[in-house]
Amino acid sequence: MIVLIVDGYNMIGAWPELKRLREKDLGQARDLLIEMMAEYQSYTGDRIIVVFDAYHVRGIEKVQKDYKVEVLFTKENETADERIEKLAGELNDVRTQVYVATSDYAEQRTIFGQGAFRKSARELYIEVKNIERQIESDVETHNQVKHQPKIPMKEEVRELFEKWRRGDK
Repeated sequence: MIVLIVDGYNMIGAWPELKRLREKDLGQARDLLIEMMAEYQSYTGDRIIVVFDAYHVRGIEKVQKDYKVEVLFTKENETADERIEKLAGELNDVRTQVYVATSDYAEQRTIFGQGAFRKSARELYIEVKNIERQIESDVETHNQVKHQPKIPMKEEVRELFEKWRRGDK
């Protein structure tokens, strides 16, 4: 199994559309990141955990599940980096390949020491955009495929059957 742990505010600060949105509404930027990660998750099938620092969100440690993406807000005196390091250590075993998405160099060195791999914010952004393009292409291809009936028949007969099916006279 592949697990991707995402440093949420690191991605928001690095991805162009999230960066612009953050200037207006940080909550919307968080929501958009979660939606993008949900699309990524549905395409790859990987387990995705997005970690946010609690100092941007008032309250205590919180775990929520949006789509199939796990969203963690750290405890008030815990940084996202600390939580990510802890998660990477706990989840990394023989059956699990852990990736951490962050551009924080110190964080990358720490997670390497725990046997996890890293993806920079830029690398993950490129992957997400490539997946978005692939999904668009798949949808376009699917829409272009014309349904062929199993029984060959003339177009006029097919149109007549379609009218009957719809209740048109």
